[in-house]
Amino acid sequence: MKNLYIIILSIFIMEVSCKQKEASTSASENPLLTEFKTPFQVPPFDKIKNEHYMPAFEAGMKMEDDEIAQIVNNKDSATFTNTIEALDYSGRRLIDIQYIFFSLTSANTNDTLQEIQEKVTRLLTKHSDNIILNSALFNRVKTVYINRDKANLNEEQMRLLDKTYRRFVRNGAGLDSVKQKRLREINEQMASLSVKFGDNLLKETKAYRLVIDNKKDLNGLPESLINAAADDAKNASLEGKWIFTLDNSSIMPFLTYAANGSLREKMLNAYSNRGNNNNEFDNKRVMAQIFNLRIEKAQLLGYNNFAALATEERMAKNPENVYNLLNKLWTPALKVAKREASDLQESINKDGNTFKLRPSDWRYYAEKVRKEKYDLDEEQIRPYFPLENVKQGAFMVANKLFGITFTEVTDIPKYNADSHVYEVKENDGKHVGILYMDFHPRASKRGGAWCGGFRDQHKFNGKNISPVVSIVCNFSKPTADAPSLLSFDETNTLFHEFGHALQALLSNVTYPGVASLVRDYVELPSQVMENWASDPEVINLYAKHYKTGKPIPKELVDKMMNSRYFNEGFGTVEYLAASILDMDYHTINEVVTDLDVLKFEAASMKKVGLIPEILPRYRTTYFNHISSTDYAAGYYVYVWAQVLDADAYQAFKENGTFDQPTAKLFRKYILEKGSSMDEMEAYKRFRGAEPSIEPLLKRKGFL
Repeated sequence: MKNLYIIILSIFIMEVSCKQKEASTSASENPLLTEFKTPFQVPPFDKIKNEHYMPAFEAGMKMEDDEIAQIVNNKDSATFTNTIEALDYSGRRLIDIQYIFFSLTSANTNDTLQEIQEKVTRLLTKHSDNIILNSALFNRVKTVYINRDKANLNEEQMRLLDKTYRRFVRNGAGLDSVKQKRLREINEQMASLSVKFGDNLLKETKAYRLVIDNKKDLNGLPESLINAAADDAKNASLEGKWIFTLDNSSIMPFLTYAANGSLREKMLNAYSNRGNNNNEFDNKRVMAQIFNLRIEKAQLLGYNNFAALATEERMAKNPENVYNLLNKLWTPALKVAKREASDLQESINKDGNTFKLRPSDWRYYAEKVRKEKYDLDEEQIRPYFPLENVKQGAFMVANKLFGITFTEVTDIPKYNADSHVYEVKENDGKHVGILYMDFHPRASKRGGAWCGGFRDQHKFNGKNISPVVSIVCNFSKPTADAPSLLSFDETNTLFHEFGHALQALLSNVTYPGVASLVRDYVELPSQVMENWASDPEVINLYAKHYKTGKPIPKELVDKMMNSRYFNEGFGTVEYLAASILDMDYHTINEVVTDLDVLKFEAASMKKVGLIPEILPRYRTTYFNHISSTDYAAGYYVYVWAQVLDADAYQAFKENGTFDQPTAKLFRKYILEKGSSMDEMEAYKRFRGAEPSIEPLLKRKGFL
């Protein structure tokens, strides 16, 4: 088998169209095409330049083409080793390049990278199609699959074989040449449109800013947010003013605390109309084209709609099971949300106002009602959740549960100076992996929070290849007077992404093809970790005042626990509304040539009775999750995983917050297995039974 880490010294010269001067580079000079001689073989970010990417992508694709040719031209009969295993290990250099490039286009992009992304996405789509639609390769895969019962394969090998064969079939390997040609066209068009959608959204988000020059308009806002807005204004040469943006760390607290209702409405309108401004960054037509192409693709492959295609390989198995879960939650959640809306309207009236509750009023009046009902103010909480303490709290939980440690390393390349890097080890000192953490917003970073990485865990030639993982967030920056102070929602976000990171770090599989979890199982490790953020036994260990160092008072924790059901109807309804909208789009059974996404969205929400005081968490034109195929017909996965995580955490509550036998089973079957075995079977081996929805309904206060 070809060693994937041997340097192929071929020269690839091309013109790079960018703002920098034209440059050419050879493979031997390109840091992306040579062995990474860095600590832990992390990417040499300090050496990688924009002009290196296109030559590296072309070289990486050529390397994989050569490896595929070796498999296809092998004169020996097709076996698991010379076909399935060889295919799974092929293209590793290209995968490394993709990890680096696409991580940076999300977390540290620039105009040149975005131009390259548009070009390279089309090339990669064509390259991928060339592999998956290679009839000679598919015939070898099919031969191994047909003879699988005679191959004496272990559980992980059988799983890889099944996933590989099904991946070929589900991506058109069995279609005739005419249909394959059309499928290639569809894939290329969808890839380009997805990139365009993301670029439009980034530009719309970053282009808007609310500049305040009257101090009265700051009434109600917390000091930390005002200071951050002043810093942003100063950096924009508007000293003496305040800038608020559509980044979550700015707009969400603004909507929660700003006393000026017209400014709240202005901010929410800007946020909820991103991609819907009939300008060059408009996403209505882009999404309509994406949906129609997905319908056509699904039907080419023999499915009624895209949701049927997407859910088949997930735990849900079909759209009907997804709708069944969403509907079970929608009815009680909407009932609670209507009751919450009534409480907020009462608060508005009590203030002597006569206007009807609007979406831009919800968070503001919810905070007022919460303070009245539970004597709890979010700003009372923030001082006890400085970012550094929350991070160390997550590290502590991982150590107590799984016996791993986190040590910061400074002599290591970073893709941005804001990031911090940690070596992760077992308690005995054995290296586990590397974790990058990047917490604050900047112009080069898209909004939201996510866990990504630069290398996945697998084994090669008997050697473990350790993972390089990243957590990227958009928490408020420290100011001159205070460190970054998190809301409790943001604290949950950090624990959530940390759960994803733990799964990537503690993965223990042989084959890369079974390292990742299916979409509606992948959120289990992340969501279950949120439970420890608020566990009374844990919160007292890490929630300490940033000035005094004193632990969060018990009475404040009690207030937080007493209010845990507060606004749950709103939170669940806005999420479920987006999930239902996603499924409704992807269960359309025929191409709609004049698809008006705004009318479709309105009809979808009217059908389920969404109240006008609540918007879907994501509207169509900025629904980034479903603009690419990753979460298309899959935004429901968070609530699917909530069923799993509530049930899984119940095991810890039954046996102890840090019960070691339970933690060992969780690590073995949930964190280490990837998709090397059936997900439900893995869950049952951990829990002893299939999950119940009861713990989730109780946790949300719906029972």
